Amino acid sequence: MDKRIEELIESYREEFVAKLQEWVRIPSVKSAPAEGAPFGPEIGCMMDLAMKTAEDMGFAVRAFDGYACDATFGEAPEVLGVLGHLDVVPVGDGWIKPPFGAEIEDGKIYGRGTNDDKGPTLAALYAMKALKEAGIPLRRSIRLIMGGDEECDWECMHYYAEHAQMPEIGFSPDASFPLINTEKGMLGFELRFPKSSDGLQILEMATGERPNVIAGESKALVAGGEDIVKAVAAYAAKTGLDYQAEATERGVWITATGISGHSAYPEGKRSAIGMMLKLLKELGATGGIATLAETVGLESDGKSLGCACEDAVSGALTNNMGILHLEGNEWYATLDFRCPIEADQEQLKAACLAHLPGIQATITTQKAPHHVPADSELVTSLLAAYEEESGLKGEAMSTGGGTYAKVLKQGVAFGAVFPGEEELAHLANEYESIDSLMLAMKIYANALIRLAGK
Repeated sequence: MDKRIEELIESYREEFVAKLQEWVRIPSVKSAPAEGAPFGPEIGCMMDLAMKTAEDMGFAVRAFDGYACDATFGEAPEVLGVLGHLDVVPVGDGWIKPPFGAEIEDGKIYGRGTNDDKGPTLAALYAMKALKEAGIPLRRSIRLIMGGDEECDWECMHYYAEHAQMPEIGFSPDASFPLINTEKGMLGFELRFPKSSDGLQILEMATGERPNVIAGESKALVAGGEDIVKAVAAYAAKTGLDYQAEATERGVWITATGISGHSAYPEGKRSAIGMMLKLLKELGATGGIATLAETVGLESDGKSLGCACEDAVSGALTNNMGILHLEGNEWYATLDFRCPIEADQEQLKAACLAHLPGIQATITTQKAPHHVPADSELVTSLLAAYEEESGLKGEAMSTGGGTYAKVLKQGVAFGAVFPGEEELAHLANEYESIDSLMLAMKIYANALIRLAGK
């Protein structure tokens, strides 16, 4: 890559870190809409800051009514898209650093969004700045599109596509290096069923805020006393799982402690909701809770729902119950499936519904899989940029995660987690290495030159 651009990027380090801290300190979790902020005032504030950051760099900026914004470099009619998001998932439990403190320790910046996706998005914006300041001539314009609802319903991208011309080719800096050219399909279910009047009486339970997060802790209040406490201890000893129980005047509070994470990557994680379901059934729960303990429980492959499948390109199906709430006399839950690209989603829907008797299941999300050929200009150019800057071997991979790459005809996910680094999206104590973000910035600059430079 041009030495001028390398030197420019190195000169941005201090400025970039300070700006990322400013971005991370805005707790841009989706909330109730406000005027001009359809995803809540914090995301609206984050959108304003992102636009000001790009404007200060001299880019042409457009706002789309609080749903999304973009920043464009160049005037060529053909556009290369870079798509990132400004919203973050809720904090969750287990943080040892302030989740929106943006503290720096041992070369790492901590906070929700450092990894997913403010850090990589800002790195891409600074890569654009380097090309602009170096005077690189363009054959394609470069447009950074930033959405505010990626972690929920993608209303941001639907709105953007209705009010602007979506680029046909580009990448999303919202996953892992080297490159992801295959994304599984998605199926989301909302489950509702009545509270059982017999068996174990569950008085309170409200675990989870997002379907795409593996719950790390679950609490339930059940009727009973020391007999329940002893039964919980016996089950914990039998299974080796982490359960605690405390008798109170109102009943017994039970806590299940699992290992949280992103629903698309269940390996090495353990759902606290699944743990709680299995325990509640052991203690005598009936009805829908017993059904879910049998059909979901601690499985992440959908086997007991009749949905287990895999293919050679994208791997195995994954499933997660991210929410389980008792709301009065009705239970509410969610299921989040990541489906292999060759799977028949209609068959999966039918199988899931057939295995949930007595439970009302409604489809809330259905997204087709996405694939870009490994020999395309997009993939080969991005991998060449990655190899040149990192010195590592590049290859195209598949994922169960879903990124904005899906909204492009030719879109892939490209960085910013490097091989061997912790994948901390949606986890407590999310952080990103500053050195890794600076290297990602160089890779993005190289890639932009390859794909958009004359």
